[in-house]
Amino acid sequence: MAHIAGVELPKDKVVLIGLTYLYGIGRHISHEILAKANIDETIRVKDLSMEQEKVLRDIIQNDYIVEGSLRTQISMNIKRLVEIGAYRGIRHRRSLPVHGQRTHTNARTRKGPKPGAIKKKK
Repeated sequence: MAHIAGVELPKDKVVLIGLTYLYGIGRHISHEILAKANIDETIRVKDLSMEQEKVLRDIIQNDYIVEGSLRTQISMNIKRLVEIGAYRGIRHRRSLPVHGQRTHTNARTRKGPKPGAIKKKK
């Protein structure tokens, strides 16, 4: 079973999909990593040899920011925007959509449930 960047990859998945279980790696980057490592995309994670796992681990560790360090970097970027008082920082502070979406209606995921919403008794 492949263990990369502190995450166990699911053994029954295809390697292309298995790498996407790492935070910060999607299908496109997974495709790039496998091309660099000269590994077939259709091989299963359980069928990877130890050398192939080591090559994948080295490529991800040296060329990409993933998992904890990426989460830290993103949170520090948001914190910086909030501290300097940028528009995006203010939107983060108020828990509103940041990328220009409308808020008159919708945006319930970001804003949370309506204040004062009355629920029916069962």
